[in-house]
Amino acid sequence: MTDLSQQQAASREKTLLIALLLSLPGPLVTGLAAISSQSTTQVADFIRRTVELVALFLSWWVFRRLQRNLALSEADRVGLERMAGLSVAGTMICSGVVMLIVAMSRLSVFEPGGRVTLGLIIAALGFLTNTWFWRRYTILTREQYSSVIASQQKLYRAKASVDLCVVAALTAVAIAPTHPATRYVDILGSIIVAGYLLWSGLRMAQSHLGDVRHLFHRLRDHPAFR
Repeated sequence: MTDLSQQQAASREKTLLIALLLSLPGPLVTGLAAISSQSTTQVADFIRRTVELVALFLSWWVFRRLQRNLALSEADRVGLERMAGLSVAGTMICSGVVMLIVAMSRLSVFEPGGRVTLGLIIAALGFLTNTWFWRRYTILTREQYSSVIASQQKLYRAKASVDLCVVAALTAVAIAPTHPATRYVDILGSIIVAGYLLWSGLRMAQSHLGDVRHLFHRLRDHPAFR
């Protein structure tokens, strides 16, 4: 990770903490909305937000530790950064797999309906919030690179894209719950969300694992190991 000034580190840690605190009520509120709704997309969205909360906490914890333990060895710092990055990638992959399973399992039996207004409001607010954080992390990454912050940039880009998909699916259910096409729009929303998360997570995991292989080759070629 590139060295950050004290002010830059404080700004990034504050952003990470705000993102974590804002995400804390997400699983609870979305879970309550999912209970009152029969939307497949909303159930999948609840699972996604719950798993993401763990990754957000790990990213905040890793960044905080890196900034408060500047004497850490390069290997320890790389290991912590890799853990944060892979936790984000793992979150996307696990969320994508679970959401795909939920969508496929309900493909033949699900009928849209129920109260989706609360979930639609949550998804819309989530889209606006996640878009703001995506932009914020993009600016911070361009200003001074940090692998932890760069991982958050990718995560929030995925979160904003997913929320947009959820808004579209729930809007269709709210406007025309009995229309024949609505059933497929809602389930298709879950499948699109799952596919995007899997694609993003695998790309991120490949990137971090590639960094590990590059570091290994550098160490192997170092004169001290010859």
